[in-house]
Amino acid sequence: MAELINFFNTTGLAQIQLPYLIMMVVGGVFIYLGIAKDYEPLLLVPIGFGVILGNLPGTAAYGVYADGSVMNQLYEGVKFGLYPPLIFLGIGAMTDFSTLIANPKLILLGAAAQFGIFATFIGSLLLGFNVMESGAIGIIGGADGPTSIFLSTKLAPHLLGPIAIAAYSYMALVPVIQPPIIKLLTSKKERLIHMKTPRLVTKREKILFPIVAALVTILIAPGASSLLGMLFFGNLLKESGVTERLARTASNSLIDIITILLGLCVGASTQAVRIVDGVNMGFLTSSSIKIFALGAFSFMIATATGVLFAKLMNVFLKEKLNPMIGASGVSAVPDSARVVHMMGQKYDRSNFLLMHAMAPNVAGVIGSAVAAGVLLGILGN
Repeated sequence: MAELINFFNTTGLAQIQLPYLIMMVVGGVFIYLGIAKDYEPLLLVPIGFGVILGNLPGTAAYGVYADGSVMNQLYEGVKFGLYPPLIFLGIGAMTDFSTLIANPKLILLGAAAQFGIFATFIGSLLLGFNVMESGAIGIIGGADGPTSIFLSTKLAPHLLGPIAIAAYSYMALVPVIQPPIIKLLTSKKERLIHMKTPRLVTKREKILFPIVAALVTILIAPGASSLLGMLFFGNLLKESGVTERLARTASNSLIDIITILLGLCVGASTQAVRIVDGVNMGFLTSSSIKIFALGAFSFMIATATGVLFAKLMNVFLKEKLNPMIGASGVSAVPDSARVVHMMGQKYDRSNFLLMHAMAPNVAGVIGSAVAAGVLLGILGN
């Protein structure tokens, strides 16, 4: 009997606590949203399972924070910012910048949507976070999971779990968050605006764009050189026409592998309780609740400023923009552009906005990375 009791005490059943059960339920909700609701399943399913895995009682000695464990080795890619640039490489290899090249003024919508980053930065300071933590939290407003992870590892690694989970959660909820805001800020007449088909872009322009864009953006924000450099390098592989195998690898198998590892490790890093030097650095703290509230605020602000700036541009433009495309200035690619397109189709089946919405959408990817580089340059020194 004594041996059985000793054995039972080594199992997770003897160590079950309410905080870990709560986090396991959260992980189950993520998996449910990914599978049943089809909300970013490639992200939410690995993250959700990682949350469950990281909160199973008795596994702390083998988790991401246990030196030398398998999960700890995989987590090094998150901790040292290896995975986000590789994700950007794959995104670059999948992205067509043609619409943005054909209509470069739409990059302003991507820039306008980044206002959510700086609004969230100020909001974080007002809620009691220090300036480094506020910088890391603010980037959630860019709706870019890899960028959020990249910046938080540099400025506030102790907040990596809640920041990453908040960023990816709201990215997945773009189809829920954005439509009411778009509808509130636009009239039916504006939602019915048809936009002119963009001009055809030459192969030379497509090749030159990633090179010129890399030079310009990295000179502005050297801190984001690893993200921007990989993004535009991946795009050059795609557009050059002579490196199809490399582009195919970057946009398929490589990004799939990194997405699996990133999602699983980020999820596993959300241990409910983690005591470091007598302080609870776990996920279930008041700081996490504040970060989730700020994340929702940042997405709403980013969506609203994108739409409002498109309406402002229409005051000066002869050929009007459909202001709904301003909402796609957040860098949730391609979900935000798809949401705008589907809303346009709802009001007029002949209105095809996807190609137009993709321009500010990819501009948002660039804009969020530039914003992260600026914050890193200012706060990281």
